[in-house]
This record gives sequence, structure tokens and C-alpha cells, in this order.
Amino acid sequence: MAEVAFLKRAKITQAQQYMLFAVFGAAVVLGASVAIIIKSVNKISYNSNVIAEEEKNIVVYSNAIKDIGVCPKPSGTIYSSEELNKCNPDNVQASRVPNTLRSNILTSMAANTALNSVDKSLPSVCTNSKTGKSYTYEELEDIYNDATTDAEISAASDLIETCSALRVIPDALPAFKNEEALLASLNKIFLDSGWHPESLSPTGDVALADFGTNLNVMSLRLSVEANTGITKTVLSNIERSIREFNINRATIEWASSETLVIQAQASAYYMNESALQEATKTVKQGGK
Repeated sequence: MAEVAFLKRAKITQAQQYMLFAVFGAAVVLGASVAIIIKSVNKISYNSNVIAEEEKNIVVYSNAIKDIGVCPKPSGTIYSSEELNKCNPDNVQASRVPNTLRSNILTSMAANTALNSVDKSLPSVCTNSKTGKSYTYEELEDIYNDATTDAEISAASDLIETCSALRVIPDALPAFKNEEALLASLNKIFLDSGWHPESLSPTGDVALADFGTNLNVMSLRLSVEANTGITKTVLSNIERSIREFNINRATIEWASSETLVIQAQASAYYMNESALQEATKTVKQGGK
């Protein structure tokens, strides 16, 4: 009986060991399966986030192309690869991209009568050979609308930029620092006022303007010593200039009964060049 009981206990112990191994094996399989599932879910979630960010950027790029007027509007909400491959920015006329930056520049701004009224000597290319006079905006627009080839459209665009009201904009607010051009503009104002300057120089100081993060200030010094009539004309022409000159500090004194001496420090402005800024966004797994 004792031997039989011993054999039974041995068989029970062996069965328990088999059961333990089976449970351990099942736990290992279950743990591995759970780990694989979690990893797969995270990978699917990560790939979904990457695709979602890509789709957002595609929409942003597509809207930029559409709003600027680089290409005609897409047939859908975004440009297809076929539409982008067919688009040639140099061969897109303003009439094909209405209500865009390109259209507004080549129509509204180029035809602005207030800007066009600013006196400026024009190059010979702006003279219409048929009339012997400077091109009107309507004539420039006809040349642009009649252009068919890429070269003709590019030449017509350059003509509008050079001969229309657009020519005034770089003079009014340049896109880069150019002290020589600044002094030349101020010198012309003095000469048109009937006075030859004796002292005119930049200070070399550059700072951001208080009213715009993209607007820079250049400081300069000027000196005027002339009779009251000429001095008044100089100040009046500075005030009427298309380019902004702000007198920050000035001293005025009489050199004689008819001669005024003005020493002044002034500011002129220029913009930083505008461009699309590309950004990089990192998408991490697990939403971190």
C-alpha cells in the first residue's frame, strides 16, 4: 500500500510540474503576444500621425501656391501631381489667377494712380516707340495680355515692374540696406530744392523699428545752411518725399540775418526680404 501511495504522489507531482510548465509557457506566449500587439498599435498610431502631418503640410503648400498665384487654382482642394507638373509659373497670366497676390500686384498696385504720380526719370525702354511717350498702364497691360510665349510674358512682366507704378515701391521702402541709394535719394531732394549739400552721411546705425518686427531703421546726419526760402523748400521736399525720412533731433540757429543753419539726425527705413519660411516638425512614437 505504501508503494502504491508513493507512486500516486509521484504521478501527481509530475502532473503538477507539467501543469506549471504549461501555465508558464502560456504566460510567455501571452506576454509576447501582448508586447507584439502594443508595438503594432504604437507603430500604426505613429504612421497615422506621420501621414496626418504630411497631409496638413500638403494643404499648407497647396494653399500657398494658390494664394500667391504661382499656378491656376486646382480642380480639387489641393494640387495633384499632374497639375503641378503642367504648371509653369513664368507662363501664368494674372487673368488666370484672380484675387491672388500676383494678380493684385500686376493689376491693382501697378495701376495705382497715386503711386504713378510720383516723378521719376524712366529708362528708354519705357518709351512707346509708336507714340514717343512713356507707356501708360493700359498699354503695358495690353502688351502683357497679348504675350503668349514664356519669353514674351517674362519680358512683359519686367516692363510692368520697370515702367508702371510698381517702380516706386522699392524707392519708397527698399527690401535691403543700401546706404548709397539712401544718400542719392536725399541728395536729389536737396538739388531739386536748389541747394547743394555740404554734409550728408550715414551713421551706420541699424535697428528694428518700434512699430514692426520686419522693419529696420537706418540713421543719418544732415546739415543745411542756406537762406530761409531754400531751407523751407528743403524741409518741405523731405516731408513730401515718397521715401519716409523722420527727423528725430534737430538744432536750428541763425548764421546771419538771412541764413539758417540746421543740423539734424534722421531715420530712414527698409524692410527685410519676405520669403516663405519652411519649418520642420518631428513626430515621435507614442505621442511624446
